[in-house]
Amino acid sequence: MTKQTETIEAQVKIFKALADPTRLEIIRYLNQLDHEVSCGEVDRAMHIGKTSGSYHFKILQAAGLITARKEAREKYVALDQSTFDRYLTHFWQN
Repeated sequence: MTKQTETIEAQVKIFKALADPTRLEIIRYLNQLDHEVSCGEVDRAMHIGKTSGSYHFKILQAAGLITARKEAREKYVALDQSTFDRYLTHFWQN
């Protein structure tokens, strides 16, 4: 696979992930924070259930838009700024 093909595939994943209003709101919420938060906190803030939240986090993580780590039974997420810097320059200005 060429570098250009990899870039295009990454962009497709990113834009598909951002095409959903709930995922876009999750990204906006995480952008307001300067630290990682539990998935449960995001679920409560977005008024979504745990199952729905897990689904959205999985897509956002696969697209490289968030980082996730698990500690005991809790999962923590944060915005992956490097993806925005690489593929979505000026995203927050729009």
